[in-house]
Amino acid sequence: MTEAELLQVLARGEDSRHQFKRDETNADSVAAELAAFSNSGGGKLFLGVADDCSVTGLDAAAVRRLNQLIGNAASQHVRPPVHPQTENVQTAQEMVIVVTVPDGLSKPYVDHRGRIWVKQGADKRHVTAREEMQRMFQRAGLVYADVVPVAGTSVADIDDETFRAYFSRRYNQHPKFAGQDQAQMLQNLGLGDGRELNLAGLLLFGQQPQRYRPAFEVKAVSFPGTALYDTRYLDSEDIDGTLLEQYQRSFAFFRRNLRHVQGQRGFNTLGQLEIPELVLEELLVNAMIHRDYFTSASIRLMVFADRVEIISPGHLPDSLNTEAIRHGATNRRNPTLTEHAVHILPYRGLGTGIPRALQGWPDIELIDEVDANQFKVVVRRPQPHIQVIVPSSIGSANTVRTPTPWDTGEVTGEVTGEVEGLLSVMQGEMKRVDIQAALGLRHEDHFREAYLRPALEGGFIEMTIPDKPKSSQQKYRLTPAGTAWLAQRKSGDDSM
Repeated sequence: MTEAELLQVLARGEDSRHQFKRDETNADSVAAELAAFSNSGGGKLFLGVADDCSVTGLDAAAVRRLNQLIGNAASQHVRPPVHPQTENVQTAQEMVIVVTVPDGLSKPYVDHRGRIWVKQGADKRHVTAREEMQRMFQRAGLVYADVVPVAGTSVADIDDETFRAYFSRRYNQHPKFAGQDQAQMLQNLGLGDGRELNLAGLLLFGQQPQRYRPAFEVKAVSFPGTALYDTRYLDSEDIDGTLLEQYQRSFAFFRRNLRHVQGQRGFNTLGQLEIPELVLEELLVNAMIHRDYFTSASIRLMVFADRVEIISPGHLPDSLNTEAIRHGATNRRNPTLTEHAVHILPYRGLGTGIPRALQGWPDIELIDEVDANQFKVVVRRPQPHIQVIVPSSIGSANTVRTPTPWDTGEVTGEVTGEVEGLLSVMQGEMKRVDIQAALGLRHEDHFREAYLRPALEGGFIEMTIPDKPKSSQQKYRLTPAGTAWLAQRKSGDDSM
């Protein structure tokens, strides 16, 4: 580093990667700085620089003393030892020592008193929160959240039927013929310690997992617009149970809140999801398997008018980034859970989930939110359009134009056979039961999923009480888009 380069760095001031000190005499203080850098991605310590970024400089004796101090602190006051590099840079005000500390490979690094230090802005702090310590040990491969025993659990919390079915399917043998009691079998499979279940055992085979770990569920919400802060919603559900139950109910939430496209299917069929099911399957399972279970937060599924968001707790491990996982890189954050989930969930492992999802639907954004400690996947929904027939004056041809917000509202959608049927029976404001009766449909669930919801999301009908979607007084009426579509269809019929 030249003096000019040094001065450029100093001019930018202190931050998480650059720390300035006029001098240092305490090996413990130096060790804390080295440990903090090693635990936080690495950085540079500048000795001979004041807090105001001015160079104070060090004489030859101070340079010798500080180099010896740094070496002693790195080898004897930090565990495991760190290996910084020092460089003496000559300036007009004597010497500055630049200490380069690499990102540690054996986190967490502690001082000789066993304290863990990390960088926080330009300063450092002592880690005291248990969850943060656990995540650091997890990144180092020293502990995994999925094998941590769950206090208070026992073999009695296992769903016997579910476990027997899994054991028989995987090992082609009924558990009672395996020659071991259930506690021993769970221990042999890495799902308990013989007394308590671990997290993997609880989430895969527990009767009521959320009794012990209430945060480990899925919270799903469907919004009518594109804003998270919208107080209105179309559907919401707190999804608990085992991971398989959470997966099945989460997928059912997607099915009833995404549009169905008829394609070449018949009039009376439900159609295919607008986003391929394989894509949602891969992303959903990845969120459940690879989330950070040291973070007490729920997975969130949010369906907006223009996108789907799947948010899982825990940002990517240090060894991964979004570009790497796009190409199949993986890190088994929960190895025991992964080992068994491959036989229970539609999970293939090998890092193929994200690449397979991107191949099936390229319009996916991967966002690693380190500050929020979460990983977000944003899947863009297709935005079908309709056309509006603008009546002309007598003797002139009608013109066709793209609808404006005044014509259609915020959202426009595809008119499937089911939506067409619903629009054709709308008369003023109607309750759900009246619309269903007019269509001659008996099953409410099918009516909601195939007719009512697509018409709402397409912007062809609207609620009369949008702030209370489940109100017993709720009614539905045509929007300008619905009226325009009916007029267009009638115009087409009259011309035939």
